[in-house]
Amino acid sequence: MQQPDGAPSAVSIQQLVKRYKTVTAVDGLSFDVAPGEFFGFLGPNGAGKTTTINAIVGLATFQGGTIRIFGHDVISDYRRSRSLVGLSPQEFNFDRYLTIEEILIYQAGYYGIPVARAKPRARTLLDQFELTDKRRATYLELSGGMKRRLSLARALVHEPQLLILDEPTAGMDVELRLELWDFLKAINAGGMTIFMTSHYLEEVEALCNRIGIVNHGKLVELEDKSTLMARHADRSLQEVFLELVGRRTHG
Repeated sequence: MQQPDGAPSAVSIQQLVKRYKTVTAVDGLSFDVAPGEFFGFLGPNGAGKTTTINAIVGLATFQGGTIRIFGHDVISDYRRSRSLVGLSPQEFNFDRYLTIEEILIYQAGYYGIPVARAKPRARTLLDQFELTDKRRATYLELSGGMKRRLSLARALVHEPQLLILDEPTAGMDVELRLELWDFLKAINAGGMTIFMTSHYLEEVEALCNRIGIVNHGKLVELEDKSTLMARHADRSLQEVFLELVGRRTHG
């Protein structure tokens, strides 16, 4: 889908269907994310959030619908679409035999970035995420918060246009979480499109400018944050979320 200025959406999902044998994880999901948007994608466990993300980045096939990244179909133009996306997944999946600096350099290589360019980029990110003194360590030697920062650095090493964050601050203490919020606000202000899931609803409320809520693989709400909260002026985002999810579960 095109935006009002004629540019393609950063993410366009139309009638997405994903089934696992007899279970429909995503059931006709449709929405768009605009370039430069900070989009919050919410739902209870098992709602279809991670499955949708996996379909966007090519980690899961799907049985129906289409997904486009900045106009590029994730199936027919998968090389280009994947080069535009950086993913920080919920689960850690680092190579335990590489140092954290090597993890970043190898990741850049998957996108055709030569070592001569990847090495300074990796070191910039290690500085940015305060991991330079651990650059020769393996990920097994890192704390939970450091692993989360490494995951973000790896997602950004090839300079994507879309950053997907699946529970980005899980395992971080309050100070590190607030520092990350500042970093994400800054890169979003610089033009980075961010697509984020989080169980910390105060995080979504602080960062996102539009929110989509899914349950049982279906979209139950899609609204600008300010409009959504204005409709529920006397209630928190958590209360609104629980009502919407409960309505879908029991209705």
